[in-house]
Amino acid sequence: LAGGDSFARAIAADLIGPNVREIRMDVPMTTACEPARAAYDKGAAEIAKVLETGENVACLCEGGPFFYGSFMYLNARLTNRFTVKVVPGVTSITACAAESGRPLVARNERLTVLPGPMDEATLRNRIAGAEAVAIMKVGRHLPKIRAVLDDLGLTDSATYIERATLPEQVVVPLSQAPEKAPYFSMILLTKGADPWL
Repeated sequence: LAGGDSFARAIAADLIGPNVREIRMDVPMTTACEPARAAYDKGAAEIAKVLETGENVACLCEGGPFFYGSFMYLNARLTNRFTVKVVPGVTSITACAAESGRPLVARNERLTVLPGPMDEATLRNRIAGAEAVAIMKVGRHLPKIRAVLDDLGLTDSATYIERATLPEQVVVPLSQAPEKAPYFSMILLTKGADPWL
């Protein structure tokens, strides 16, 4: 992250030996493609240099590497030249559902995954037409998302989760959520009631 500490690295810190060489990538968290593209190009080039010597490289990524995971951009730059093994992770959606203690989808229900930064009109339309919803990357978009769910009469069906599985996690009904949300927060919404439950 641009000048910040890596959340993925913090999770694995106790497992990283003192003799491990690390390649740090500063990826700006912006909606503009070019700054991030340049960072991934630079990072992939540094990784390629190590791979060309015959050494292995492990890339840390929280959650699923191919589910909103930044690793997908490195993979696209390296997979045509090197063998890449992707290890699946526990996605934030399934972690949040487990921590909330509520089933996310059942039987024939469909799950819709939406990014919090989505514009309000599109967010409203997608939620209105969905059965179960996971809204990721809530962060500074919480007021907008909360207003949309209030307008749709869905606030009481929504659960707010921040920093799932970490010691400081918060899991509360959306109506009790704090005014400000960190980037690693999510809202889960289940509209239907499976008759088997």
